[in-house]
Amino acid sequence: MDRDTAEPDADALPGPNAERWVNFHQAHSAPSEYSHEFVWDVTREADGPFVTDVDGNVLLDFTCHIGAAPLGYNNEKVLGKLREFDLVEPMKIAGQDMYFGAGPTPEESALPGSSHLMEKLTEVSSQYGMDTVFLSNSGAEAVENAMKIAHDHRAPAKYGVAFAGSFHGRTFGALSITKSKEVYTRHYPQISGIETVPFCDDRGCDGTGDACDCGFFTGDGSQLRSALAPEGGHINPDEIAFLVLEPIQGVGGYRFPSDAFVREVAAVTDEYDIPLVVDEIQSGVGRTGEIWASDHYPIEPDVIASAKALRVGATISRSEIFPSEKNRLGSTFGGGDLLGSMMGALTLEAIEEYDLLANATERGEQAKELLRDDAPDHVVDVRGKGLMLAVEFDTPERRTAVVQESLKRGLLTLGCGKKTIRLLPPLDSSEREIELGIGIFCDAIEAVGASPKAA
Repeated sequence: MDRDTAEPDADALPGPNAERWVNFHQAHSAPSEYSHEFVWDVTREADGPFVTDVDGNVLLDFTCHIGAAPLGYNNEKVLGKLREFDLVEPMKIAGQDMYFGAGPTPEESALPGSSHLMEKLTEVSSQYGMDTVFLSNSGAEAVENAMKIAHDHRAPAKYGVAFAGSFHGRTFGALSITKSKEVYTRHYPQISGIETVPFCDDRGCDGTGDACDCGFFTGDGSQLRSALAPEGGHINPDEIAFLVLEPIQGVGGYRFPSDAFVREVAAVTDEYDIPLVVDEIQSGVGRTGEIWASDHYPIEPDVIASAKALRVGATISRSEIFPSEKNRLGSTFGGGDLLGSMMGALTLEAIEEYDLLANATERGEQAKELLRDDAPDHVVDVRGKGLMLAVEFDTPERRTAVVQESLKRGLLTLGCGKKTIRLLPPLDSSEREIELGIGIFCDAIEAVGASPKAA
């Protein structure tokens, strides 16, 4: 497949082979969130955003596996280096019980491992003074460990603060701070002490409570500040273990915070020395044109939770926030995914080597301009930073219909929130690929027309 000339070529999705694979999978799988019945054929050609399914359809993937494949498929920027290494078994070891290397010294290592990944993560987080990393298997674990180290650091604190519309994972602790769809949390027990405040995504908000309907600001100030005892509320700020924030809400609808909201969060956490945990699982590792979405805003994270694009989970902070006692944190496989650690380190290396932060910024501006130029009236909003893009529609039905019409044309997209489609092209997308994908997307919007009917 030649990425420079490839184009989507899809017919009657899902095809008969895809249906057989889906039925085979679902015969034994628990119900989950498969967005569409696209079945990637890992034995066939794929390159960057282009991928072939089990029926031979070529599709343009603007989901990047919800950001977990930041450079798309079979990208030579990573794969070329990975081929240099003779893979071994076991590829997944008890990595927090056993060290491993790929040569006599770290400097002579054939390819990077978990130790190199942790070093690189502290380098790209040095603006926040971060020097320590705990690796895990997933984003939920990264968030769980962020909560744990914050509680240990602030013991005996008993509160945590989360924001409405948030999504932080599916384990019990992460679900306790997840405040988006009810299906994630219904009937599951939650840890105590979690306070929820509104997330302000109103671009016109000036922080007075008069210019927006976000609910975060009132005539008496912000709900966050008003909840604190020194401000007349019921919570002693010394008893708050953490405030956890998605710099850009993902599952909740690609909601970008207002400037006034971020300034207030920064001011409150700084004034009362409340540890700020940022969930960068979907927004981090270059997706927004900066390594961390937090870099766009006037906040100073104390802990960063990352995963997806890293291929492993990572909790990043300063050494004084991490527990010093051994066995306070642990995980059999947490630091022992040889391939995952390599992929994470090589991804960070590729972002730097090929200047992909600048490319994400430039291609994101191109995409937004194309979308805004061609969007009809029933597109409520086009927003984004870098290649973390969102198109919001007037109704949920139209959103769903556009996802389906896009798929018919060979473009993979994903919904989020209630009425929004998220677009996540690879970080090294070309001008041609953005023009091609956005053109297909706009054709899908036009095909839906004024009276959408989702199949």
